Amino acid sequence: MVNRLWHWCVVYVLLISLTACAGPQPILRSNKQLHLYGKQMARQEIQSCRKKVEETGLQPGVHQSANAATGAILGLTLGGAVGASAGIIGGLPGVTIGAAAGSGLGLVVGLLGGTFKPLEPEPPYADAVTSCLKEKGYEVSGWE
Repeated sequence: MVNRLWHWCVVYVLLISLTACAGPQPILRSNKQLHLYGKQMARQEIQSCRKKVEETGLQPGVHQSANAATGAILGLTLGGAVGASAGIIGGLPGVTIGAAAGSGLGLVVGLLGGTFKPLEPEPPYADAVTSCLKEKGYEVSGWE
């Protein structure tokens, strides 16, 4: 039972750490431009706009405290769920221990992951990149 819990915790930590490295990306709305040139060309256009905006001195920036809180809440919730499901074999005590261990680990990993993962760039940067993409025919529906 402990080995199974440990296994799920390791998988959870790896998934969080992989997603924690990604920066904020614009979400493109499906439109004629996106269909005509495809996702690969859209990614190149996004990179081009980001580079152009960063050359002006604007940086994506992050809201560390909001990201950390979001990461901690997600980690706590998902960690508890994963821990509880891993502890099902042990009955009620296993579920309780699994949920507590998963929540604790999820809270710490989520807090750390959220601190380093920008969910949204600074508004001036986002506006400039969105404007650049709009000039190229794309529509941005948000950031992730």
